Amino acid sequence: MTLKTLVQTPSRTAGMDPETEFHEIYRALATYEFPWDINQALSFALFRTYAVPSIGDLLDRTGEFRDRPQKRYDDTAVLLEVPLLKGFDSTDGRAAIHRINQMHKMFEISNDDMRYVLATFVVVPVRWIADYGRRPLTDDEIRATVLYYRQLGRHMAIKDVPETYEEFAALMDSYEAAHYRSGGTAGVRRTGDATIDLFKTFYPAPLRPLIGAFSLSVMDDALLDAFGYRRPPAALRFASRAGLRIRGRLVSLLPRRRRPRHVHDLPRIKSYPNGFDIERMGTFAPPGCPVRH
Repeated sequence: MTLKTLVQTPSRTAGMDPETEFHEIYRALATYEFPWDINQALSFALFRTYAVPSIGDLLDRTGEFRDRPQKRYDDTAVLLEVPLLKGFDSTDGRAAIHRINQMHKMFEISNDDMRYVLATFVVVPVRWIADYGRRPLTDDEIRATVLYYRQLGRHMAIKDVPETYEEFAALMDSYEAAHYRSGGTAGVRRTGDATIDLFKTFYPAPLRPLIGAFSLSVMDDALLDAFGYRRPPAALRFASRAGLRIRGRLVSLLPRRRRPRHVHDLPRIKSYPNGFDIERMGTFAPPGCPVRH
């Protein structure tokens, strides 16, 4: 039995061809079908990458996550959303990709690290939705997700991008097995701590002490070990994951979303209350920057 046969409720992607309409399918998934799940999953996908020392230590050296974590989060989320909404070949889409590529070229980032990050964007949301979503993704939706991120990879000049979901999953899992270090590094830990502290600010003050514990509870043991975090009590992990599954079931009972939900409109995006200028977003190398370019 395939994932497709398990779906009970028609979705906006039903009948669409993933080979030719992958962009439209993924846009529908991210803005109508699973906006909350995909946003949460992509946040955790990026968080996973920080546990790789070559990535987490670089972010720590730049000081961006220590000094401006909110703006770094906002810039990443908005710049990735622009081509999704407007298309890779649109004026704004090209500008957003150009800005992303400019930032990456400031530093010595290996193609292997870039491929790995791209793999997390594909695999983590698929696994998150399988575990916590209101329904599983269909085979066509997974294929569309793969093709969307393959196109993103081409625009970012990433070489040897996987062709199938299975290849993306194998790449992510093997890369983490090879590069995660038990106990992490000081830079990895500081980057992880700064990110979790940022996550806490997205919620009302009374809930913030719980957010850190909840975040750790939905992480797997390998990820916790790579950051040097202690494993939460089994009861807390069970309750946190059960809560996410219950949420998914409750959402499945709600009427279909009629209006798209965009990341740049979310309350957690705080850096651009009056709109944003793509050309001015992100980081720029200052004179005498100590990080190797």
